[in-house]
Amino acid sequence: RMLSGYKPKSNVKDSYKILELEEGCSLDDIRNSYRSLAKKYHPDSGSATADSEAFMKVEAAYRVVLSDAATKKKANENNEEEEDQFKPKAPQHRHYLSFEGVGFGTPSQREKQYMQFRVDRATEQVLEYRKQRLESQRAVTDLMKAKDVKQSKKVKITQAVERLVEDLIQESMAKGDFDNLRGKGKPLQKFSDCPHVDPMTHNLNRILIDNGYQPEWILMQKEIRETIERLRRSIVASRSKLGGPMTPYRQKQWNRICEQFIEDIRKLNKRIDNFNLVVPILSRQMVHFSADKEIVRAQKTYEALME
Repeated sequence: RMLSGYKPKSNVKDSYKILELEEGCSLDDIRNSYRSLAKKYHPDSGSATADSEAFMKVEAAYRVVLSDAATKKKANENNEEEEDQFKPKAPQHRHYLSFEGVGFGTPSQREKQYMQFRVDRATEQVLEYRKQRLESQRAVTDLMKAKDVKQSKKVKITQAVERLVEDLIQESMAKGDFDNLRGKGKPLQKFSDCPHVDPMTHNLNRILIDNGYQPEWILMQKEIRETIERLRRSIVASRSKLGGPMTPYRQKQWNRICEQFIEDIRKLNKRIDNFNLVVPILSRQMVHFSADKEIVRAQKTYEALME
């Protein structure tokens, strides 16, 4: 009854004090404070501090504070709406949790914008794929053209060599170089040791070799191979002559033989260097021989023969 004359506008500050709150607090703070004071002063609470008059003051203050908080909230919302009219409408951060952060406006508007974005992105990906495919096809085409050019050059070289061989044969025939050959008028014999190679190629090579047209590097290669085989047989034969067991005198003889063998290998390796300078094919180049390994090999060959 004593609070029946309360006027909210004049008693707002007092009402906040009764609820033990400060102006500007949240609605949750207001409700929590009211519940706490109601439990303390409500007549039916059974509390030692129960007081009906104090409870009526708390209840009236609670209504005043709620009304004041609602009025201020509404006023703030109106002010924000007025400010938003003059500000660009930027979506809240939660709007960016979908549609990959694309678009502005309402969710339905942003969904349409996102669908258009996906269409554009898919189109760009298709165009990029087609571009890469065309580039790869162009690269393959260029490679095939280069291969064709290389093959045509090889064919031209082969044809030129064949023409040269034919010219040399005709020139030799005109000079009468083939008149005194053994087996004149008889068919040329095929090489029996190369049955998988064209016989005509063997015959041409044979004619060139017989007439002194064999390349220098082929002769050098043949000489190197024959030399290393001869040296290997020679050192094995020398070791066999010394026999065993090795006496000091025989050991001295063996050491002199090894020294001469090392010198022969050094000369052979020098010959290999000259060969590598003139050989036209990289895969046909030769490596040096190791004198120490050859001596060990000769010793093992001798031991195998003794066994």
